[in-house]
Amino acid sequence: MATERYNPRDAEPRWQQEWDKNSVYETDNNDPREKYYVLEMFPYPSGRIHMGHVRNYAMGDVVARYKRARGYNVLHPMGWDAFGMPAENAAMERGVHPASWTYQNIRAMKAQLKVMGLSLDWSREFATCDVEYYQHQQYLFLDFLEKGLVYRKQSKVNWDPVDHTVLANEQVIDGRGWRSGALVEQRELTQWFFRITDFSQDLLDSLDKLDQWPEKVRLMQRNWIGRSEGLTIRWEIAGSPIASGETELTVYTTRPDTLFGASFLAIAADHPLARQAAEDNKAIADFCDECRRAGTSLAALETAEKKGMDTGIRVRHPLDASWELPVYVANFVLMDYGTGAIFGCPSGDQRDLDFARKYDLPVVPVVMPKDGDAATFNVGDEAYVGDGVMINSRFLDGLSTEEAFERVASTLEKTEIDRAPQAERKVNFRLRDWGISRQRYWGCPIPVIHCEDCGVVPVPKQDLPVKLPDDVTFDKPGNPLDRHLTWRHVACPQCGKDARRETDTMDTFVDSSWYFTRFTAPWEDKPTDPKVASHWLPVDQYIGGIEHAILHLLYSRFFTRAMKATGHVALDEPFKGLFTQGMVVHETYSRGEGAQREWITPAEIRIEEIDGARKATHIETGEQIAIGSIEKMSKSKKNVVDPDDIIGSYGADTARFFVLSDSPPDRDVIWSEAGVEGSHRFVQRTWRLISEASSVLRQASAQPAAAGPALETSQLAHKTLKAVEADYEKLAFNKAVARLYELVNALASPLTQVAAGKADNGTVNALKDAVVILINMIAPMMPHLAEECWREIGGSGLIAQSPWPAYDAALVAENEITLPVQINGKKRADLTIARDADQTEVQSAVLALEAVQAALNGQSPKKIIVVPQRIVNVVV
Repeated sequence: MATERYNPRDAEPRWQQEWDKNSVYETDNNDPREKYYVLEMFPYPSGRIHMGHVRNYAMGDVVARYKRARGYNVLHPMGWDAFGMPAENAAMERGVHPASWTYQNIRAMKAQLKVMGLSLDWSREFATCDVEYYQHQQYLFLDFLEKGLVYRKQSKVNWDPVDHTVLANEQVIDGRGWRSGALVEQRELTQWFFRITDFSQDLLDSLDKLDQWPEKVRLMQRNWIGRSEGLTIRWEIAGSPIASGETELTVYTTRPDTLFGASFLAIAADHPLARQAAEDNKAIADFCDECRRAGTSLAALETAEKKGMDTGIRVRHPLDASWELPVYVANFVLMDYGTGAIFGCPSGDQRDLDFARKYDLPVVPVVMPKDGDAATFNVGDEAYVGDGVMINSRFLDGLSTEEAFERVASTLEKTEIDRAPQAERKVNFRLRDWGISRQRYWGCPIPVIHCEDCGVVPVPKQDLPVKLPDDVTFDKPGNPLDRHLTWRHVACPQCGKDARRETDTMDTFVDSSWYFTRFTAPWEDKPTDPKVASHWLPVDQYIGGIEHAILHLLYSRFFTRAMKATGHVALDEPFKGLFTQGMVVHETYSRGEGAQREWITPAEIRIEEIDGARKATHIETGEQIAIGSIEKMSKSKKNVVDPDDIIGSYGADTARFFVLSDSPPDRDVIWSEAGVEGSHRFVQRTWRLISEASSVLRQASAQPAAAGPALETSQLAHKTLKAVEADYEKLAFNKAVARLYELVNALASPLTQVAAGKADNGTVNALKDAVVILINMIAPMMPHLAEECWREIGGSGLIAQSPWPAYDAALVAENEITLPVQINGKKRADLTIARDADQTEVQSAVLALEAVQAALNGQSPKKIIVVPQRIVNVVV
């Protein structure tokens, strides 16, 4: 019979209303079932969701729906990472208040996410800019301060002169601010810091326990924490004492074995010796200023041209007092790392080699491969950075690098300068304390007051929140809080005298470092209910982009430890399982070349295949448009697809199904109109097959076939169910999609027979069972279609609240086995045969194998030994 096409415009809002009416996705903290907490990294409210959001939240939704069907009490909340510079920029550009802009964007994006049909507990929603949220963040700050996990000091910072705020090292790209593009300056400011370094070793060691995290993320964090074992070595300053009275220069190194390859020392522009040299030499002073203007991230240091300037200072080699080396100020050494000084061994470090070649410094090979020839080994344009055997190193020659390390360490530990060892073993970490001060308005106020008599005074907890004033203006550069006299000036809580508030606000990474904890009980009048938080945490499955592998995840790990130390939670690690999804990418389209290139949106072109070649034509003008590379969707190259357009044309289920189907979820998915149309055809085909047979299926009893013509259908349905279960557990959504396509293809003919009334009762019951399984399997990915199909076949209640079906073990058992076949004890073939085949059947099948026939050469075997369901040995 004719069936109407599946209409997502009708079905999807209808089922969303039904779920909301029944509060299907609201989670009860008192539910006694086993908990499962699934969370996607919450979005910044820019005003529009993009296809990356669709993919990210579709993945999390599949996990949440699947686990709910498996009987877990699932927590799947949503909120908004809402503070930050974009809102202030919008205030300046549009003349609106950051709060107005932010909450308007939240309303728009929430409406878009609702249309996706996500199984979110919206009753727990909050934005980090809500006073009710950030007052608890201020409470945590005060607890951390009391515990000694917060401190204040003067520090060198990256200053963006356009955005008028501090930037993290990672926000400085090629010496410019990541958002404004302005040349970054370095300034000395008094900043607030979290003592993340107190947990350096624990943060490192605990990575080994995070076995449900991608190894690449754990490696990135290990490198970022950067534990190293080495020596601090004191180098005596040669010649006359310098004006500051310094007599030595201390260097930390992990490679003391290469000391005999040293040709220079390098110090940071802010090292005391550099400042001293700059006082008497304008060229050095100017060079130090140039270094201060550069970015301080390791990426910036590694890519920048290596530059230096000789200070005129010389130091004595620690293993040969007659050997003096020059001390340079260098742009690749930072005062915040190690001691702010390094020794350069050009033959063993590419950076040092580049520097030495630039300034014509000696390059002495001191390590060669174990099979190298010391007489001929040399270093050209590439440093030798591997382990090996020591050469040109006097008493170290012939030793391995490990042995040389120990020999140098023990020698210098016993050597004294001014009755103190010349060297000490030391463990060093690359990780630095987290500077959280930001000179901007739209952030969480730091709850302290500055009093001339009392110093820094914490705001009493009973006086929280320190609320952002609403009556601010953005007509001038800088932080409006500095200009707001009635907010800034306040009485000291201790002495009552005139004092001033802290006008810096917190880094927005603070907001996102504990939000997952707040979701467990967002109605509490304290930051957490410790018992409830410790029940729900850690998050069982956390999903988000690889770009957050270091900062957000590392800061969250620190924050959880700090909250444990202050009694808010009872655990260390916030995320048990972590999944980093790939991006959604798209072709680029353009016309013109070079500076005249104009990017064209996908909506403006028509793609055709002519003579086997793909052609792009501008819809309005008819001109040919160049098809470019496939890249991350971005506004700058206009290769963005609007989710509203896709959902409006095809429905949310099609959009969800496509982003889950086209590639492994940890890899990029290439958006294509053909791919979306293919997913839409699958939606329509599934609906047509089920709806056309629904009048018969509705009267049937779901019962798998035990024998007969429908047995194969039942076997495939139950095997698919078992496999899709495993796929969902591993987040292998693309594999599950492939299996669903296969099952629907197999069900097409039998369902057509059912719809035509040409199937017996046993077959109809088996098909009903298979369709029930199919609907349950597609429900996590395409929940609206699943509800519509479930209603069509007479299913009771909502599929969203139905338990996951169980597969029949007898139907998924493999009926064939593969036996290795040996000839005179050596494997020569494999035999695939029915599991229940008797010995005579096995022997006959073995004799029919080509390998066995070739070995027998027309003769009979002496013996055939069959070990049931294990192996066959033919004796010739």
